[in-house]
Amino acid sequence: MQQSNESECRGWRSIADLLTADMSAPVALIGAPLNEKSLTPGRCDLAPKVLRETLKRFSVFDVETEGDLTSLRVFDAGDLFLKTRTPEESFAPVRDRVSALAQKLVIIAGGNNAVTRPGVHGLGPLANTGLIALDAHFDLRDTDCGLTNGNPVRALIEDGLPGANVVQIGLAPFANTRRAFEFARAQGIAVRTIADVKACGAAALVEEAIELLSARCERIYVDFDIDVIDRAQCPGAPGARPGGMAADEFFAAARMIGACPAVAAVDLAEFDPSLDHSDITALTAGRWFAEILAGFAARP
Repeated sequence: MQQSNESECRGWRSIADLLTADMSAPVALIGAPLNEKSLTPGRCDLAPKVLRETLKRFSVFDVETEGDLTSLRVFDAGDLFLKTRTPEESFAPVRDRVSALAQKLVIIAGGNNAVTRPGVHGLGPLANTGLIALDAHFDLRDTDCGLTNGNPVRALIEDGLPGANVVQIGLAPFANTRRAFEFARAQGIAVRTIADVKACGAAALVEEAIELLSARCERIYVDFDIDVIDRAQCPGAPGARPGGMAADEFFAAARMIGACPAVAAVDLAEFDPSLDHSDITALTAGRWFAEILAGFAARP
């Protein structure tokens, strides 16, 4: 790529510079600051704003691969107004916005994990849609007390998403119940624990999941619950536990997922900036965004 003669003191290019109001861009960013009915009270609604600010700190150039994202554009669709809205009330706005942008790669910046259910619905018929969840938790809590950030996968199964269309990666010990595990097994959900991640690598498990779902689904949605990462590396994730996924594994998975043509939408959920220290989680979220774009730029 031809180098600009402009001083980098005046023209340093960041990932934030890729955001545009041009709706023809091939990637779209939607802020979904849903915070109501979180099992752990917090401020996940602050995450979309913090993510956008943090993108200013990331270069468009990857020194490891010599890849350059300068020419990529991301349509910034802004934030949906979800303040004080419950997951039930947020369903239609999130679903409809994803559906309207579904010809692009849609990136949803949550918000709590309840954004995943409407995001999946936005891709069309559930029978033809696959879900990969990188998460420490099954998110299979019962729905009889309403929708929360702890039951989006259960709600999707009840909506008609086949269990065989779901792969869950990074499940943590002593963070889930036997009831959830047995429900997942009975539904045919593919379960990969954090021990599997450490034995095989997150990228290998993602590759396996993509191969499995591509054979039966037209589109794939990926939920990145940031609490899958080890808590020492992700203090701004209220559900994160010690012993979780290493951040570099999370990034490798993000790049592979971004590169998969079958992946139509991704979300980042459960980032609570009010709990963050030294911008560790904010920078993790920013790097995740850059890795998704780097993967997308490598699509055939």
